[in-house]
Amino acid sequence: MGSTSDDPPMTSTTNTTNGNATASSPKGTNSSEEQSRKDEEYIPYWNVNVPPHLRTQTCPSYLLNLNPKDLSIISTPDSHYEIESWPTVLSKIRSYRPDLFQRIPSDLRRYHEFCYNIKQQYGSVMNFILSQRLGWEHPIIPKGDEPFECEEDVKILRNDWPYGIDGKIVHLVVWVKFELEAEGEKGDLTEKETKVVGEWVRKKFVVEGGLEEGRVVWFRNWTCLKSVKSVEHFHIMLFDPDKELVDGLTGGDVPLCERVKLSI
Repeated sequence: MGSTSDDPPMTSTTNTTNGNATASSPKGTNSSEEQSRKDEEYIPYWNVNVPPHLRTQTCPSYLLNLNPKDLSIISTPDSHYEIESWPTVLSKIRSYRPDLFQRIPSDLRRYHEFCYNIKQQYGSVMNFILSQRLGWEHPIIPKGDEPFECEEDVKILRNDWPYGIDGKIVHLVVWVKFELEAEGEKGDLTEKETKVVGEWVRKKFVVEGGLEEGRVVWFRNWTCLKSVKSVEHFHIMLFDPDKELVDGLTGGDVPLCERVKLSI
């Protein structure tokens, strides 16, 4: 389901005194500017990016006890977020900094609300992913003896809650029934497993899919960053692929973020 960034808000500030985080704007140099900002000053973080008539005096349960990264992002107005380009995405992945990706603030808010509701209904996000998205049962047992040996052990879906990136970039998640060996404190893939995944990605998306190599990149979140740790998965980013290719790979999958918007 992805990770968020350590980047602080670009222009808003966060005041967490006594646990009451607020978003504030720098003081203007004239009274009219100060007056226009009055409504934005000292807004509790849970009301940022929320229309005035929908703001609440108390924090919603799904936004309580946020980690510092998510608190910083949700405290930031959407208008201050800069959509990331393909070169920026490539730079973060090639330098192996998946922790620097983040969602648009309002999307992160919806993500937290969705996950909160899912946990109430299914007990955990993992249970939901297994039963509703993958159609797999516990225990997860691969059919093949080696990674990617059997197609039944792999399922490609759209990322349900993608990062704040260029709309031409398609973010997929590859879920697998087998484990990928990791090492180190953060949980990086071993050199051997990195090669295995890389070869499969090239075969699937470049050789068979027909995409140029410069338009395909993959990464696996550090184990410590994975929101669903019990089911192995890694991420694929495609730049401006044909819809037919994406639909063919995912079976026409529609990400949950789009389904939620359609249901509103």
